[in-house]
Amino acid sequence: MKLKDELNSLRMLWGGYWSSKILLTANSLEIFEHLKSPKSAQEISSSLQTDLRATKILLDALTGLRLLKKTSKGYHNTSLTNRFLVSDSPYYHGNIVKHMDTIWRNWSELENIVKTGKPARIAMDNASFIRGMHDISKLKAKTVLNKINLSGVRKALDLGGGPGTYSIEMAKKGISVTLFDLPETIEVAKEIINDSGIISIDLLAGDFLVDDIGSGYDLIFISQILHAFSEDENIKIIDKSVKALNQKGRVVIQEFYIDNSLSNPAKSAIFAVNMLVNTARGRCYSPDEIKKWCKKAGLKRFEKVMFEDCIIISATK
Repeated sequence: MKLKDELNSLRMLWGGYWSSKILLTANSLEIFEHLKSPKSAQEISSSLQTDLRATKILLDALTGLRLLKKTSKGYHNTSLTNRFLVSDSPYYHGNIVKHMDTIWRNWSELENIVKTGKPARIAMDNASFIRGMHDISKLKAKTVLNKINLSGVRKALDLGGGPGTYSIEMAKKGISVTLFDLPETIEVAKEIINDSGIISIDLLAGDFLVDDIGSGYDLIFISQILHAFSEDENIKIIDKSVKALNQKGRVVIQEFYIDNSLSNPAKSAIFAVNMLVNTARGRCYSPDEIKKWCKKAGLKRFEKVMFEDCIIISATK
């Protein structure tokens, strides 16, 4: 690679946050909600009560990033922004973008976090995070569950199931589902589940590290939970889950895939930094690490399936 190409690659890294913050700010200001049809910078500035010069510069940057189009009639959304960043779209992802804007403030403390080993606690926005998880999961939940052997499953636990997206899909298959999560998360999940029209999901609020999670389950689904906790805590979570299973019940774990070097793929290694920033002891764990904890808890007959950037690990009691 030539010197110039190397330097350009480095520039993309050190300046990448510029484009990110432009998108996050536009989403926070709900600019895309106003631009389903063309409007001038003056109209947007008046609607949002923002400075005209600043608004125009931001709109032009969004146009340069191909998130808006600019014509003689004014600025308007592209098909991408209408699909993912306007709230009446079935593919809306503005909640997770709002969450990213919230944790931006935590990430700004990364240098101090690396020095102290302690996460940042500057900003929290649980509702946007949980709704954002639903927006992401609802596009893949059905496919993920189709990759899991659900034969003979009558009663399931969605442990730390957040918005209840997977609970909803399991309930649609006639499974009796219990969703367990923190009380503030259950309140958001309750709204999402009510909107879905599903009435056969039991909601259980608590802390699964210390509280009773129930028993008699044929399946316990642990999706994107382990990366928020330490190795010792994860051993406890899996052991507790095994004890709550029926004989020959199954634990199914979904996590971001990372290899044994804990460096690849880069996306997962970077996500581990997000856990450093936002949790006390979390990181990404390799399939071998997870399998070791499962064996220690007495699970056998392992199956692994890759799906997109995740790995799904199933094991039987």
